[in-house]
Amino acid sequence: MLTSDDSLFSFEKLRVWQEARMLTKQVYGLCCNFPDYEKYALGSQIRRAMISVTSNIAEGSGRNSVKEKIHFLEIAYGSMAEVYSQLVVAVDLGYIDKEEVEHLKPSFAFTLKLMKGLKYKFAEE
Repeated sequence: MLTSDDSLFSFEKLRVWQEARMLTKQVYGLCCNFPDYEKYALGSQIRRAMISVTSNIAEGSGRNSVKEKIHFLEIAYGSMAEVYSQLVVAVDLGYIDKEEVEHLKPSFAFTLKLMKGLKYKFAEE
């Protein structure tokens, strides 16, 4: 595991970032099952949106103002919804099985719940 200067990378201690990071690995795994012609279309879009989740959590945690912290969390939240929607479309297109997405649904819900909790925590600052 990578080590870091705690003052620079405090986002690594956030449970929501850790959960989103694990979910990212799982989503990437699903995209590997896409047909070759989709790996650079829908698959690429899903991967970019999923990376956006962890990136925006990290960026928001590094901001000084509460408004900015919340703004970046809201972007991450939107990216999570985007990824889930795109995975459902991938099921509709027959690229992945519905059960694979259903298996991830609790992880999506838990990560979104953590984001919401962190948003409230930031609002209290």
